[in-house]
Amino acid sequence: MRQYEVNFIVDPVLSGDEIKEAAQTYVNLIQESGNKIVNVDEMGLRQLAYPIKKRTTGMYYCVEYQNENPEFIPKMELALRRDERIMRFLTVKLDRHGVEYNDKKRKGLIGKKGGKQEKLKEEIKEVKKKATAPVAKSVKSEEE
Repeated sequence: MRQYEVNFIVDPVLSGDEIKEAAQTYVNLIQESGNKIVNVDEMGLRQLAYPIKKRTTGMYYCVEYQNENPEFIPKMELALRRDERIMRFLTVKLDRHGVEYNDKKRKGLIGKKGGKQEKLKEEIKEVKKKATAPVAKSVKSEEE
């Protein structure tokens, strides 16, 4: 199965319910077409690099899914183009490196500090301390 990722920006002027409804519309469209949703990431309100439709912010969403039917993508992109709530979108076919990267990101091994990666580093430090601690005690006992 091929794995794809569609990123889209929803107009922030809409109410919270309307924004979630807009995103859910495309998640449902993907599922109804026989695709498997891998992950839905609501990235939240972000600043745009340049104004789009006189807006400087947007609600970002990323939907990762598996698809065997390449004919589905133009249909979904047409629906995204026609929807006035969607400011921009991008569909990307993920290679094995992209799939691996997204998997690590979901597990917290890549990304924000203070996450699982930091916890793993702390655990490694503790294990190293424990491993070196008995050696230090045995050296002291030999000196006495």
